[in-house]
Amino acid sequence: MSVQATFAATLVDEWVRAGVTEAVVCPGSRSTPLALALAARSEVRLHVKLDERSAAFYAIGLSLATGVPTVVCTTSGTAAAELHPAVVEAHQGRVPLIVCTADRPPELQHVGASQTIDQIGLFTTATRWSCAPGVPEPDQTASWRPLGMRAFAEACWGPLGPGPVHLNLAFRDPLIGDAGSLPAGVGPTLVRPDPPTLPLAGALAGRGVIVTGGGATQHPARLLELSRRLGWPVLADPRSGCRMEGTIAAADAIVRTGPPLAEAVVLLGTPWLSKEVADYVGRCAAEGAHVAAVDPWWQWTDPSHVVSEFYRSHGDAWVEAAWRDNAASDPEWLPLWQSMEVAAQGAIDGALGHDLSEPKVARVLFRRAALLDAGIMVSASMPMRDLEWFAEALPTPPVVRANRGANGIDGVVSTALGIAATGRRTFALLGDLAFLHDVSGLVNFSDLPCTLVVMDNGGGGIFSFLPQAAAVESERFELLFGTPPTSDVGDVARGFGLSVCEVTTVPGLEAALNDAAPALIRVEVPGRAENVALHESINRAVRLALA
Repeated sequence: MSVQATFAATLVDEWVRAGVTEAVVCPGSRSTPLALALAARSEVRLHVKLDERSAAFYAIGLSLATGVPTVVCTTSGTAAAELHPAVVEAHQGRVPLIVCTADRPPELQHVGASQTIDQIGLFTTATRWSCAPGVPEPDQTASWRPLGMRAFAEACWGPLGPGPVHLNLAFRDPLIGDAGSLPAGVGPTLVRPDPPTLPLAGALAGRGVIVTGGGATQHPARLLELSRRLGWPVLADPRSGCRMEGTIAAADAIVRTGPPLAEAVVLLGTPWLSKEVADYVGRCAAEGAHVAAVDPWWQWTDPSHVVSEFYRSHGDAWVEAAWRDNAASDPEWLPLWQSMEVAAQGAIDGALGHDLSEPKVARVLFRRAALLDAGIMVSASMPMRDLEWFAEALPTPPVVRANRGANGIDGVVSTALGIAATGRRTFALLGDLAFLHDVSGLVNFSDLPCTLVVMDNGGGGIFSFLPQAAAVESERFELLFGTPPTSDVGDVARGFGLSVCEVTTVPGLEAALNDAAPALIRVEVPGRAENVALHESINRAVRLALA
């Protein structure tokens, strides 16, 4: 069985399912796996053309006549470059094409191998979407069907209208082989927002959960009404604005205990950082749960490759459609989750106690910001996780923002100051490294309603939760990952003229947050090893509480 042949056959299977009926193939060796996969399907009419430039324009004619994307398959090197004029025409003329260029594997790149050029980004801005998935591997099968379906959908319905997509497919010798069993199931369905009444391909019945992230909805109260009507719990990320009373805030801790699986999952907004929440959704999908992602921005957010349907819709439009198309759920399902939430929050409170810690700082700050009608800007890495895992649901939660586009720690200070420049009181929650990384943001520090809350734990806390902590010798781990700073956070801030408050107790933190005077609150928290142990004790306490 050839992995490459199976990969190619899976792509073709998705395209046939979506409606592809025409393919233009140019002779070549490196494209053998895809050419054979196309030739093996009776549903696809094969057109073999010697010249790639002519072949691509021929494919345009087929797509113009059928209204369906035509697959173009070429070998590597200048054969791929010959497609460029037709790709430009398809781009300008809004003609759907799935352009597949075979490529050499990484070990043959930049070493003078025959028929090898740099093909990634070959057609630059003339494509609706492009992807270079690399040489197919056996452990990547979950990504194959979504890749095929997305290529078709981008060619047909991308935000700029129909047009060409480019898949640069690297294949490694041997190129001949039989396809094995294709990955089970089918790729995700795309549900477009037309007609205006949004269709719901999955019935809103049975035991479901709604997982909300950033940008989920502008009307969280309406979503909570739907939650009660369906009997489905809302797992609410702090950035969603939905972490209100009645939602599930301790989802990360709860799903670690092995709660019953849902029969349907709706994903609104950006994903949680929690790996445990993602794993829970994956376990539900593995047992047959219907997983729908509602995404107005055409991001195809599905890193776990478990989504059954993508709704190209704003969350609020989906919520309103769900009100019109729902069925009675299990009356015991929502109360079960609410009782787990109460027990989990009690266990978290007990495990945290009255001492300062990173989770405690996040919990206190979330509550205090709500009381003060202030917003929160939170740094990536551990501060975001602490807020996500330990901030409790409140009647009126604070607005939480984060640089979650690329999830870096850079620029947090400056972003928080930019938010505060609009006049809204803002707390920035960040670690010592994130603070020092953007120390230039303190230059000419403006008199803005912004307080930097810096948790000083002596380095990069996130790495203590990763495999490196156990696999790398302690001294080397500190050098490469822990990276304890040699600069004192308070001294650095004072050097830029900031007023600094140093706190070591929870009452001291609460008093400092109430006081608008300090520009920076340095919170001395236990070291990174102690923080890992605290997280473990919290998870044990929740497991016991839910047992």
